[in-house]
Amino acid sequence: MGLNPVEYPKCGAVEFKGSVFTLPVLHLHSVDLRVVVEGLARHLAKGLRFFEGAPVVLDLGAVRGQALDLVALNEHLRAQDLVPVGVRSADPEQQAQAREAGLAVLQGGARIEREEAPRREPDSLPLAKVVEQPVRSGQQVYARGGDLVLLAPVNPGAEVIADGSIHVYAPLRGRALAGVRGDTAARIFALSMEAELVSVAGHFRIFEEAPPGSVHRRPAQIYLDGERLVVRALDPWKDPAHSI
Repeated sequence: MGLNPVEYPKCGAVEFKGSVFTLPVLHLHSVDLRVVVEGLARHLAKGLRFFEGAPVVLDLGAVRGQALDLVALNEHLRAQDLVPVGVRSADPEQQAQAREAGLAVLQGGARIEREEAPRREPDSLPLAKVVEQPVRSGQQVYARGGDLVLLAPVNPGAEVIADGSIHVYAPLRGRALAGVRGDTAARIFALSMEAELVSVAGHFRIFEEAPPGSVHRRPAQIYLDGERLVVRALDPWKDPAHSI
């Protein structure tokens, strides 16, 4: 989930500045807290340490109109070392509960942004952002409104983000998040797939050890097929695609 950079005026001893953050989105498909907590525990047991202590947004689109104890859910998530910061796609009653639980109410989401995004003419499309230097650990590079093209490695701990697709003509060892404003047609291409995390339109996959063996350290692409992320070697006639 991406937030757009915005500049706010200075005011005395404080100053508001917008930035780009990639927030994991937890989609709820049940209002039964026991089921939710057990399912979450199973996911975390797979070693998803990337989300430890991370802020998360709760997507309630699948449980709108159903009674949900957000205060108790908030406590359960924090007990799992997750930090809920807000909800989206909530009905009015759920929004009121979210405020009681100290959560922000976020309007819209990836699906709404896709539906409301104005259609642009080809001659008005922004140029791709091209980066020639390596992206070092702790650095973040964001291509707003278009594709991101990297001609040097993305090192472990670095993050590359684009509203469109990401093209890495070098090893991709950090985190790559394409289509952060909901573009489900976005893709990630890498000359050598060694990523820690990949995401397309908010659909994440973490590689705790390494990407699937058929694409590890090989040219590969990642894209969405419905709700599934697919990783495929760029010589697909040799290897089948892997849903991830």
